[in-house]
Amino acid sequence: MSDRPRKHSLTLRGHRTSVSLEDDFWHAFRAIAAENNRPINDLAAEIDAERTPETGLATAIRLYVFRAVRDKKV
Repeated sequence: MSDRPRKHSLTLRGHRTSVSLEDDFWHAFRAIAAENNRPINDLAAEIDAERTPETGLATAIRLYVFRAVRDKKV
């Protein structure tokens, strides 16, 4: 695994985009989507819709993953 962010492709509401995330965040994001029986693109679209204009999508995903892990108290 790499500590450096890597580009990952997503489709948000029919439009292709990419986010640069570290492998640990990407794998955790995919696991959260799977645990909730949700396609990763749907979860990413929800996060995208709820973020503020000042917050980049990659940052919003990192914060989502952080909060999900924190709330599980892992």
